[in-house]
Amino acid sequence: MQTGHVQSNPSTKLSAMAPAELSDKALVQLMADEDKRALKLLYLRHHDRVRRFVTRLTGNESTAEEVVNEVFLEAWRHAAEFEGRSQVATWLMAIARFKAISECRRRSETQLDDRTAAVIEDLSDTPSTSMEKRQRSDILRKCLAKLTPIHREVISLIYYQGKKIEEVAQFTGAPVSTIKTRMHYARSRMADLLAEAGIDRAWVAI
Repeated sequence: MQTGHVQSNPSTKLSAMAPAELSDKALVQLMADEDKRALKLLYLRHHDRVRRFVTRLTGNESTAEEVVNEVFLEAWRHAAEFEGRSQVATWLMAIARFKAISECRRRSETQLDDRTAAVIEDLSDTPSTSMEKRQRSDILRKCLAKLTPIHREVISLIYYQGKKIEEVAQFTGAPVSTIKTRMHYARSRMADLLAEAGIDRAWVAI
């Protein structure tokens, strides 16, 4: 039995190896061979992250779930076209970004999910402190909802996902100078909105 060319039979590979041993790229290769088990595994690995990202952009959790399903369906359809020049996660997020922004353009009402602006509560917080944090989180959510989708996207990628400006530029396909301009505007606009709401912007690290 020859073992030097395992990838030549990807279906056998999925059966022979534990799911955790398969890389994302291996799963996409299997999807290109129409292996639905590979799609399920990829979905389980990345569903939550993609859903959170789409929720921040669309502002609606039920809409986000619909978009997420479309993202993985799109990945299934185009698995054979994936060339592996980027991480699979980046590929999925790029699909998610396109579909989320397209959805935002179709819907006039956008309201960020509470979790977008949620502040992680410290276990040592008193009930009154926790209540204050929830109230401020609600105000932050409403302020974020007033930003345009592209400016919410920059806030999401940089502050919530910890991306660098250069990474955001590569991800969105926009020049670094454009991302810096968007970030400057988003920060300035958020500062104004938070000030109007009576919150020091430093409190939310925006």
